[in-house]
Amino acid sequence: MAKDGWLGIALPVELGGGGLGISEAAMMMQTITESGAGMAGAQAIHANVYATQPLVKFGSPEQIQGIVPNIISGKWRTCFGVTEPNVGLDTTQLRTVAVRDGDGAYRVTGQKIWITCAQVARKMILLARTTPLDQVRRPVDGLSLFCVDLDRQGKRGLEMRPIKKMGGRAVDANEVWFDGYEVAADALIGEEGQGFRIILHGMNAERCLVAAEALGLGYAALQRAAGYGRERVVFGRPIGQNQGVAHPLADAYMRLEAAKLATYHAARLYDDGDGAAVSQSSIGVACNSAKYLAAEAAFAACERAVLSHGGMGYAAEYDVERWFRESLVPRIAPVSREMVLNYISERVLGLPKSY
Repeated sequence: MAKDGWLGIALPVELGGGGLGISEAAMMMQTITESGAGMAGAQAIHANVYATQPLVKFGSPEQIQGIVPNIISGKWRTCFGVTEPNVGLDTTQLRTVAVRDGDGAYRVTGQKIWITCAQVARKMILLARTTPLDQVRRPVDGLSLFCVDLDRQGKRGLEMRPIKKMGGRAVDANEVWFDGYEVAADALIGEEGQGFRIILHGMNAERCLVAAEALGLGYAALQRAAGYGRERVVFGRPIGQNQGVAHPLADAYMRLEAAKLATYHAARLYDDGDGAAVSQSSIGVACNSAKYLAAEAAFAACERAVLSHGGMGYAAEYDVERWFRESLVPRIAPVSREMVLNYISERVLGLPKSY
């Protein structure tokens, strides 16, 4: 594999080029959020990067040749169809099913939620159960991954509804319903029943990118707060001269710098993941740790930026209130802080599973 494209997607050599991996894509996403666009700007793009990683790694040559160039060029957009309303983070319990019909195609029935950009996406990377849970040896078995064409005009059985959100309102998030929606047999990515293992390549990439986006958000807020601290004069001196303002911002900067090291370490491990020297378990630990640390550092920076502005921090004029609202996103998604802590407790420390 060579790597190319402004979306940071790994491409076969025959598609040309060589340059971008998740490390570079993470830098791009950090730059976007740090520019002031925030999580909304990042969410408009990032699914096109992480959602396509499983396709590039496990898709057929025909799938890669036919789909990936259109996503890289911007002609098509994609979304990630995993989360369900009654399942949450217990992915093995997904209720969306894909059943083969007499013609060899699949019929998909179920509901997905918090699907970013579904209103404008041409493709969805969809995880669905193809073998009933009571017929598999392990819960991770029997799930399959598809690259689904979202046909809103010609096919029946597809419905979407936008979700009203606290922040990031410039980008749609949706509930999506499938009711016997027809999916071609050649939409299957990799082998049937192996979808859970395949989707991890998208999930780990997503954690890296969200971590980088959180960093950009935190640095943007911190830069704005430092500027305000230099310019705002009260009691005859800049407020940034007061340690009560300066020290929290300095602490936030160091937290961001530490999280940045964790984030780009995780991204490099992900890019090296096809090599025998890097285990998928190590990649998972690094990506989850980076997401946790960056999200917490960004939240602290954004909160302190609001507080350092005093009453004006609550005003839309200075942007810090928007970034503070958006800093909640990486703390919640794509996996909660508590589940990251559970993951590290079990996988790294060897402690008993608590859930």
